[in-house]
Amino acid sequence: MSERGGYIGRFAPSPTGPLHAGSLVAALASWLDARAHGGQWLVRIEDVDTPRCVPGADRVILEQLAACGLHPDGPVVYQSQRGHLYQAALDALIAQRIAYPCACTRQDIALALVASGHIRQRHGELVYPGTCRHGLKGRHARAWRFMTDSGVEVRWTDRRLGDQAQNVVRDVGDFILKRADGLWAYQLAVVVDDAAQGITHIVRGEDLADNTARQLMLQQALGYEPPQYLHTP
Repeated sequence: MSERGGYIGRFAPSPTGPLHAGSLVAALASWLDARAHGGQWLVRIEDVDTPRCVPGADRVILEQLAACGLHPDGPVVYQSQRGHLYQAALDALIAQRIAYPCACTRQDIALALVASGHIRQRHGELVYPGTCRHGLKGRHARAWRFMTDSGVEVRWTDRRLGDQAQNVVRDVGDFILKRADGLWAYQLAVVVDDAAQGITHIVRGEDLADNTARQLMLQQALGYEPPQYLHTP
């Protein structure tokens, strides 16, 4: 991990296929921001969601970046090789009693929300109602979740969007850390990797902005220094 005084940025694509135009814009924006601050720019291949990964896509992505003159300032990191770090972080959260096993399927969650009178917006988040917070009641654990604090609204300042806030309990609920299929969830993996690589500034697409509050909660719980965020159009 680097000293916090220096700028370290990153571009972290998922190898689900070649980079599209929007991803290349985000890559260029993060590279330019690093260069403008005299900092380092790293590339991390986020291949933790293996069923969605396309063989050879990582090589294509790196070739696309190189063709645009975007060369990382250090070795390329692959999430699929870092499971031990994610497990250590999960163990730390379990020890704090803010991570717990969950037996619910998506259908279970949907039925629980209907029973409680919750109306899900079309294409909206399937907000977890906390069914397994107080035990599995004899059911088999399928996944692990992070226990959100109902009294906290997460606030932060985005370098482009300005002051931001999200009520994670209302908008998301207790979110997944390790999936039912045994794969690590994006939220945990990205937070652990950013901390391990000493990332100080994150420049990424605005479509990822709604992940920020969850990541800030995890950073605080794990004792990580939060990076600065800038979400591009």
